Amino acid sequence: MKRMTTIVIALALFSSCGNNTKETNSNGQKLSTDTEKSKTMKKVLFVLTSHEDLGDTRLKTGFWIEEFAAPYYLLKDKGIEITLASPKGGQPPIDPKSNEPDFQTPATVRFNKDTETQEVLSKTIKLETVNQVDYEAVFYPGGHGPLWDLAEDKNSIALIEDFYKNNKPVAAVCHAPAIFKHTKNTNGTSLVNGKKVTGFTNGEEEAVQLTSVVPFLVEDMLKSNGGIYSKKADWNPYAVEDGLLITGQNPASSELVAELLLEKLK
Repeated sequence: MKRMTTIVIALALFSSCGNNTKETNSNGQKLSTDTEKSKTMKKVLFVLTSHEDLGDTRLKTGFWIEEFAAPYYLLKDKGIEITLASPKGGQPPIDPKSNEPDFQTPATVRFNKDTETQEVLSKTIKLETVNQVDYEAVFYPGGHGPLWDLAEDKNSIALIEDFYKNNKPVAAVCHAPAIFKHTKNTNGTSLVNGKKVTGFTNGEEEAVQLTSVVPFLVEDMLKSNGGIYSKKADWNPYAVEDGLLITGQNPASSELVAELLLEKLK
């Protein structure tokens, strides 16, 4: 009888041991899967302006909501991991006009209800802490702000050149192609020299009556830097891809730029 009891206990212990082993293996497999997912998830850096003064007008500017929200949600919904940065860190200024009723789109409506993304946006990391090795691509939303800070920011210039040198896409929309004002190739020529590009047109700037307010015109700058500039009729969606550079003409072009960038990441 004692022998039978011993056998029963031994079998119970063996069965329990087997269950524990199976559970450990299952957890280990899950951890491995999560690690692999983390490794394969594409990471994109968004760089936003920290500049809020619209020249000497005493009006405010910043980034344009549509130009952030449309690309952000398109990429995020496709499983892209996005990090937000700005020269000063923290909350980047939002152009107040971009929140007016006439400029609302499904993406801006979603953003205005999305407290989680608003919280993330309020805590952008400082641009000087960013390293391109951590990302597969970089995207610059527009708004008039970049004309004053990102076009001249040494950290931004170095970062763009580093992305490009390491064969990673650089995307910008509307006024954000201003970031190419001082960027160079390794041979010292302008990064946009001989490249097909677009950006906010002189006509569109004239239409918003800021031609004499902005420090320079995006269209003129891209042309003077040797870019092969093209455009559609004012306010029409238009995006151009040439190698690693992806540019969009105006707010309506934001989603087109994001779609081209997504294809590039695949």
